[in-house]
Amino acid sequence: MAAKLSVINSALRELSSRKLASLSEAREPRYAVDDIWDDVVKFCLEQGQWNFAIRTQEIEYTPEITPLFGFRYAFEKPDDWVRTVGLSVNEYFKPPLTEFSDETGYWWANVDLIYVRYVSNSTDYGLNLSAWPLTFQRFVELYLAYRLAPTLTSSESTEDRMEKKYKKAMTDARSKDAMNDAVSFMPSGSWTRSRVGNSSSRYPDRA
Repeated sequence: MAAKLSVINSALRELSSRKLASLSEAREPRYAVDDIWDDVVKFCLEQGQWNFAIRTQEIEYTPEITPLFGFRYAFEKPDDWVRTVGLSVNEYFKPPLTEFSDETGYWWANVDLIYVRYVSNSTDYGLNLSAWPLTFQRFVELYLAYRLAPTLTSSESTEDRMEKKYKKAMTDARSKDAMNDAVSFMPSGSWTRSRVGNSSSRYPDRA
């Protein structure tokens, strides 16, 4: 079970920097962490289809958007969307929906209702530190240390060392997380993007 202060202090320990007594301590390391914390966690969540962060939703199409060509229905991505795990026309995700397009803040398809599994940055999912597995926590700690290294150490060798360590931790976290996966289909859709062309010309201005 991760706690933000614990994650930060583990990162500081990697840099041989004195730990913080609290999240409000008036020291340079805390200010540096405050500047990058959100970006660090977002980056780490984007690197895998983490089981602890996966959310499933039923999404109806957005009737206000009418395409000029191609797929007939647009589905707005949830505010907490980080990356797509899978789409389907039913809640069991069998079969997966393979004919769709992923463009900017929308999915496009020829059905009017979809079910989506995605990595979420909601406080109930990806931003719920108490749900982080230890391997993911370690990945975040080391990536945070890597991002802090230029500010707190000004040492290229330390930065290089942290880069190698966080990438190794990321691989380990992905591997451990994958052990909990059922057999699933990766979302396709890249080929459909090439068929429909540039997303900027797909639909008229939205009201």
